[in-house]
Amino acid sequence: MGRCQKGMNEDLTRYVRDVMKSLQSERGWQDQELPEIELVITKDPAHGDFATNLAFRLAKLAKAKPSDVAKDLVLRMQSGEYAQSHQGLIEHIEIAGAGFINFYLTKKTMGTALQDVLRDDAHYGMSQFGKGKKVLVEYVSANPTGPLTIAHGRQAAIGDSLVRILRATGHEVQAEYYLNDAGRQMRLLGESLWVRYQNLFGKNIAMPEEGYQGHYLIAMAEQTKARHGDALLKKNGDEAVRECTRIACDVMMAEIRRDLDQMRVHFDSYFSEGQLYANKEVDKTLDVLKEKKFLYEQDGALWFRSTEFGDDKDRVVRKSSGEMTYLAPDIAYHRYKFSRGFNWLVNLLGPDHHGYVPRLKAACQALGFNPDQLDVRIVQLCTLYRQGEPVRMSTRAGEFVSLAELTQEVGADAARFFFIMRRTESHLDFDLDLAKEKSQENPVYYLQYAHARIASLLAYAGREVLKDVRFDLLASDQEAQLIKRILEYPKILISASELLEPYRLADYLRELAVCFHKFYSAHRIVGDDAELTKARLLLSDAARIVLRNGLELLGISQPESM
Repeated sequence: MGRCQKGMNEDLTRYVRDVMKSLQSERGWQDQELPEIELVITKDPAHGDFATNLAFRLAKLAKAKPSDVAKDLVLRMQSGEYAQSHQGLIEHIEIAGAGFINFYLTKKTMGTALQDVLRDDAHYGMSQFGKGKKVLVEYVSANPTGPLTIAHGRQAAIGDSLVRILRATGHEVQAEYYLNDAGRQMRLLGESLWVRYQNLFGKNIAMPEEGYQGHYLIAMAEQTKARHGDALLKKNGDEAVRECTRIACDVMMAEIRRDLDQMRVHFDSYFSEGQLYANKEVDKTLDVLKEKKFLYEQDGALWFRSTEFGDDKDRVVRKSSGEMTYLAPDIAYHRYKFSRGFNWLVNLLGPDHHGYVPRLKAACQALGFNPDQLDVRIVQLCTLYRQGEPVRMSTRAGEFVSLAELTQEVGADAARFFFIMRRTESHLDFDLDLAKEKSQENPVYYLQYAHARIASLLAYAGREVLKDVRFDLLASDQEAQLIKRILEYPKILISASELLEPYRLADYLRELAVCFHKFYSAHRIVGDDAELTKARLLLSDAARIVLRNGLELLGISQPESM
């Protein structure tokens, strides 16, 4: 990581923290927890480069007005050892409003930080923030009972972007797809394919209740007939259903992998639920819970005492029929995750799993693991809109827009960005018409256009050598705002990784693109003043570097021309 984040921002943060601690020592607050230092970029350059609300956060502790706390802090900053320690970093400090503290940085500080961006290039923004954390990110994990839907697509885009961001911030990450290939839904899929296959031989057999109705099953049955002929008809019913289940699973997983590839989503591992049963992991896990007295029998069923860990009621892990519930293999799977040495488990689940989280955490705690090391994020659904009207869909009836169809219609870039650009827990309205527009109204087009515009500019003017650059000539409001926005990038990555919120990076890149377009519109980049031209070209290149790096982490292409 270059000095831009570990230098300028961290130096400023450390400086403010030292001043705060001196106040703590003088006031006798040693036993009090001090607030985190929050520095934000000011929107108006007239209010400085960075601002903090620290005085407001200390006011209660100091039993004083924020304005008085701010005066005390600034007085310390401007005197003695603290004034000397920030020489070359801060040009001026002032109090604004009821207690905000504004910092004006020196031109030298900003110029040095920009040089670091240009030197770090593709590595700019990367850090070791997550060093020591071994993370397993499980997402999509769709049952292989049909094509991926747009709901799965949103999970895929968010999950893959999270994996990229976590890696960029120093975490050791594994992306995993949990393959539900051993439950009732898979058998139902096998039974549905068996019916469709027999229909092709003139057998008038009705689809089982709750069977899968999608047209994809008819095509799958035709493929099965073409490959196996009438061989399956010679098997007994159960054997034929098992074979159809295997065939259906293989076909659907091949489709799912293809659809994910088209979205540029890649997994490091695919883990089979069937493997848990084959290796007796489910039985072993239940045995551990039995030994710990967290299981009991009632009405012929086996129950988990999840209420002892905050769940609203105990949960069945094995039905009276002897069939395992979904919870049993899920508990075994999470035990297996921890056994592989991961110390942070991240699960992205659909909204239908909202009530599932407390029982999963309860199970982890019962097994002796730290439930806080399991982070479950619910990815809300999205609604497709065409010409202002919602696209009607019914998964049960087999009528829905698949992820493959969406990707083909709008492209992987637009699909990924639109899926990512809202909070994970917020419902998403996906405007198909906007996603296809080649205009500045389309957010992903706007970002890519900014990158392409800079690339074209540099191709025309030639890349400048990073030597003897007069960054102090970049004195306009637009230039100052662009520089500050560029230097915020590493902090945004850390925030996005810590909070598991890739939309923060998407928002930031849009703001950066806005800043660049304002700068580009306000100034002639290549002019008669050679030194100013050089500084502006290198500033543009720094913006390009951040746009490229950020788009790469979101899995979006960075065109050189448009």
